[in-house]
Amino acid sequence: MTGREGEALTRVLGARSAGPLAKLDLVTVGDLLRHYPRRYGDPGTLTDMDRLALGEHVTVMARVARATVRTMRSRAGAMLQAVVTDGRHELALTFFAKRAGALRPHEDKLRPGRVGLFTGVVSEYRGTRQLTHPDYVLVGVDADDAEEAMFEASRPIPIYPASSSVPSWRIQRAVRTVLDPLTEGDVEDPVPPEVRARHGLPSRLDALRAIHHPVDQDAWQRARHRFRFEEAFVLQAALAQRRAHAAEQEATARPLRGPGEPSLLADFDEALPFTLTDGQRSVGEDLAHELAQARPMQRLLQGEVGSGKTVVALRAMLQVVDAGGQAALLAPTEVLAAQHARTLRALLGPLAEGGLLGGAAHGTRVALLTGSLGAAARKEALLQAAGGEAGIVVGTHALLGDQVQFADLGLVVVDEQHRFGVEQRDALRAKGRVAPHVLVMTATPIPRTVAMTVFGDLETSSLTQVPAGRAGITSHVVPAGNPRWMERTWSRVREEVDKGHRAYVVCPRIHPDEDLPAGGGAAAKDFDDVPDLLELMDGDAAGASDRPPLRAVLEVADMLRETPALAGLDVGVLHGQMTPADKESAMARFAAGDLQVLVSTTVIEVGVDVPEATVMVVFDADRFGLSQLHQLRGRVGRGSAPGLCLLVSTAQPGTPAATRVEALAETTDGFRLATLDLELRSEGDVLGAAQSGRSSSLRLLRVVQDADLIADARREATALVDADLELGSHPELRAAIEAQLDDEQEEFLERA
Repeated sequence: MTGREGEALTRVLGARSAGPLAKLDLVTVGDLLRHYPRRYGDPGTLTDMDRLALGEHVTVMARVARATVRTMRSRAGAMLQAVVTDGRHELALTFFAKRAGALRPHEDKLRPGRVGLFTGVVSEYRGTRQLTHPDYVLVGVDADDAEEAMFEASRPIPIYPASSSVPSWRIQRAVRTVLDPLTEGDVEDPVPPEVRARHGLPSRLDALRAIHHPVDQDAWQRARHRFRFEEAFVLQAALAQRRAHAAEQEATARPLRGPGEPSLLADFDEALPFTLTDGQRSVGEDLAHELAQARPMQRLLQGEVGSGKTVVALRAMLQVVDAGGQAALLAPTEVLAAQHARTLRALLGPLAEGGLLGGAAHGTRVALLTGSLGAAARKEALLQAAGGEAGIVVGTHALLGDQVQFADLGLVVVDEQHRFGVEQRDALRAKGRVAPHVLVMTATPIPRTVAMTVFGDLETSSLTQVPAGRAGITSHVVPAGNPRWMERTWSRVREEVDKGHRAYVVCPRIHPDEDLPAGGGAAAKDFDDVPDLLELMDGDAAGASDRPPLRAVLEVADMLRETPALAGLDVGVLHGQMTPADKESAMARFAAGDLQVLVSTTVIEVGVDVPEATVMVVFDADRFGLSQLHQLRGRVGRGSAPGLCLLVSTAQPGTPAATRVEALAETTDGFRLATLDLELRSEGDVLGAAQSGRSSSLRLLRVVQDADLIADARREATALVDADLELGSHPELRAAIEAQLDDEQEEFLERA
């Protein structure tokens, strides 16, 4: 960071004032200036105090109704009790002191009729909500002179993200202290003047003044627009550089084999028992063309659940193997890696038995490499990869190990890219003699603006068609508290099993007595159990805590074994704490029909393919994100029989949680659901900034509402980078990229 923004706040404000700000991760002048107000108060508009929740740290705008000082009876000292109002509801303010005289300054200032901002933690005493020893600032009072007071009283009042130790107006005063002396030379602007002129944007310093100390509503709205553009512009410039650097790398061309030449791809296509969809053929042609180039392919393949991405990826891998190279498929879980290996071998048949009796003469091998392999199996897989015997190597993070070598790595396929960071992807790419081609796959449909913002260094292909022969999925919401509905749920499961089908039952926890970490995640090897829980997304923390506890796999499995409707059925379990061998065994028994009901965590979320599975019951469905529910639902209805998804919910009608689950039941359009999911979440959740937790993450950019702005920023940034790849003529932009997109933030770019 350059200019004055890199200065430490301890130097500018002094240690006493800067210390509390550090608790909000505000350490430098730049940190403080980027700590934008979350909203603005209008001096003529009071806060609706009926919405204040106990225990909440609040800043309210209210009018003083009355204030009195009295001596306390139960102990020595005095107490000032004031009451403020929004015109309909009242809130008490309580101050204590050893003597009445010490309360005189508060009594003099808190006169009836005055309006101010009051901050503190809401508590309750004898049925009355109150703030004890609140901080406050009075409009038209806390200023140096009358003229200034009148002017300040007419301005919008910035209200900052704050804490109990650092109220909003202390942040405001700190901002004014560092902002007022700054000149244009002190603040470097990453958006070039000609770009600002084309889009009517103010300079960065003017925008900082307008967002922190606006003269009116239009001022802070213009400033916010400018900073949204800046965030998009810096991000898109970084992505444009990544695209340009990738295009400059040397890759080995992997063209299609000519007519009449022995070809794994041609033999595979000829043996396919189904017809490729138009989308699969079209995307396949794009991939074939790019693989034939001497520069590395960088492509994102996204597709609707069940759209056949695996077949498209396999055809690309076979083209590379035909051309003398190898392909590596990186999967996030051992269950999914093993599933991929089984699927590829089954699709290839004799073509995957190169060198074996009965195998195709020009066949290859599919090797599986995971962290749990025994020593002998691991050694065999490593030898097949290093010697080139295995044209396709499937694995988890184990593929990234130093011992893993390839004879000629030509294509890296990354499944469920949002589970991996850029360092992991690059570690695998580095195993090629030259830059390998890269195909990133995601089963989570991504709205256009998200793809443009997060995967902006990749070209994007989409599969929206589902292969012919699939009967579709019907979804219903089941009220968890209704015994008759729950009885019918298990009856439907029994009906499906009696037809020869299978049933999944999904729970967010493994053990009934385990506590999920904050945010709902669960640390587990290879990401096996990472429920995407939205416990507090509805803005009702108290309501969330009153909900029944989340259902657990082991608890529900025991319950189902005792359920009369399921008598005689074999009920199994699958979760991330099982050994890999036990997980593999459970999936194999379920696929073979030895288990008819599988109670699982979200380990089955992606890629698991059991065509006989036709019904899924999801417990606590209202506590999951829409995209994850859509992925879970995609595990059923993958054969010729129709699928059924029963969403067991405790959400009250009309709540955001109920709206989510109802939306899932109404449509199977993953792109529509992804857009709705994005609108319901914060931007950080979707883009990964919350995962990185850095103060330089996106602050104001909204990837749905700001679609046009992002497109404009992308065009400007791409043109700039095309003309000056290393941004030598734009040091301010280069510095902004380095400051905001360091190694941890670069990983953020790879997540959706």
